[in-house]
Amino acid sequence: MTFVDIIAALSKGAAYTVGVTVACIATGFTVGLAVAVIRRLGWRFAAPLTNVYLAVFRGVPMLVLLFMVFFGLPSLGIQVPPLAAMMLSLGLISGAYLSEVFRGALNAVEPDEILAAQAMGLTRWQTLRCIELPQMLRASVPGMINEFTTVLKYSPFAYTVGIPEIMKQATALVSTTMRGVEIYLAVGLMYFSIYWMLVLGVWTIERCFRVPGLTHR
Repeated sequence: MTFVDIIAALSKGAAYTVGVTVACIATGFTVGLAVAVIRRLGWRFAAPLTNVYLAVFRGVPMLVLLFMVFFGLPSLGIQVPPLAAMMLSLGLISGAYLSEVFRGALNAVEPDEILAAQAMGLTRWQTLRCIELPQMLRASVPGMINEFTTVLKYSPFAYTVGIPEIMKQATALVSTTMRGVEIYLAVGLMYFSIYWMLVLGVWTIERCFRVPGLTHR
């Protein structure tokens, strides 16, 4: 078996790795944005809930949470599919960290702009949607790339719940060929390639929405 053959064998799991990563990123982005918006709007009844969410999902290890969801909930009669288990663990953990990224970017919006919007008669929600969120998303790109990379690095845990991603394919291949160095080198190269595709995708989106001549502090 040549190195090219190893890459070809591992590529069977690449689609699963990309799928798990994208699903968890989408979950984290949606939840993180929702939490950041709720905290920005200052709803008092929601503050304790968001604080509990942040404390729990930033404090519990990802693998522990994944096992609680996938192996623990069935004891209560709740069966969770593997992908849903990853989204409920890695996705929600990512959302907790992304909410802090978004909160910092929202705080960077100039107060004078918010005051001007209010003076023009915009409601609080209109100000948030039209003035604050567009600037927040542009300023959050570096933090989002960092968190998306973390999600990719945690995606190999998917093999523990039966998803045949790259690491599961590599483990099976090592057990039959005993060529661990070459196989895990190929795994590293594949993850590196996926990482750069992810970064280039985010940069492309960021360039599409960039305001010409605008630089962020």
